[in-house]
Amino acid sequence: MISMQRTDLAVELREELDTREMIEGVHVSTKINRDNDVKETRIVIHSEEGAKKIGKPMGTYITIESEELRCSDEDYHEPMSDSLYRHLKDMLGGSRKILVAGLGNRAVTPDALGPMVVDNLYVTRHLMKENIVTCTYEISAISPGVMAQTGMETQEILQGVIREVHPDILVVIDALAAGNSNRLNKTIQLADTGIAPGSGVGNHRKAINEDTMGMKVIAIGVPTVISVPAIVDDAMDVMLEAFGRNGTKQAIEEFTEEERYQLACEMVEPYLANMFVTPKNIDEAIKRISFTISEAINRLLHSYN
Repeated sequence: MISMQRTDLAVELREELDTREMIEGVHVSTKINRDNDVKETRIVIHSEEGAKKIGKPMGTYITIESEELRCSDEDYHEPMSDSLYRHLKDMLGGSRKILVAGLGNRAVTPDALGPMVVDNLYVTRHLMKENIVTCTYEISAISPGVMAQTGMETQEILQGVIREVHPDILVVIDALAAGNSNRLNKTIQLADTGIAPGSGVGNHRKAINEDTMGMKVIAIGVPTVISVPAIVDDAMDVMLEAFGRNGTKQAIEEFTEEERYQLACEMVEPYLANMFVTPKNIDEAIKRISFTISEAINRLLHSYN
């Protein structure tokens, strides 16, 4: 059987289910700031049954979305950065020693988000050890690369760093896969459940989470790629609207999400079913979004509790 539409976003996995159905063990709340057009969706999964239905581990998933994040307005990063900062600070709780890991391949632009965020961070661990600065948070950072570059699992590298640095908490940043093209480069997901690098594109690496790291792991991600079958699935909605309400449309509307995705895969077989694509302005987008995320983390240094 062909797998369901690949996505790393909890909000999309929830949308694949009947939105009118209340799922036991899953709480969803949405907030829209009309002043800056930022939409925040919080999904809390607090039961094994809810986790099984959504397809994500138990925990909290916060999705921050805004169409303006795609624009080249350099000032607009502030509302998104502020929203991410507030939610990140809340998830950090009392943790003060933070290790930030920028996952991904710097040489592949859609996968370079993590390393580029690290490039823009103001790290303080070495300065605090020498009593040069006094900050609320001690921040250290690493870009471990990918297995094809190092021959090591990212999980293994981070475990070794943690043994030496002894952080209170690990924050990992990575590029994600979307199931809906409308969420590319305009969505930030924040989760307290860690991450399985490459899972959205079918390239499963060892999980980086509390069980494997021995500490809480917060994951920040942005969808930068989408599968070709997912694009075809999006196009099917447009096609159905063009058909109007007739027998063809009604028949396809009765398909489940899995059946629709299976049909989309068959339509693009055999060459494109496993292909992922990214917007043509990805270079500019990655630079802009990485700055937005790094600014949210850097703001921690100016906060007081």
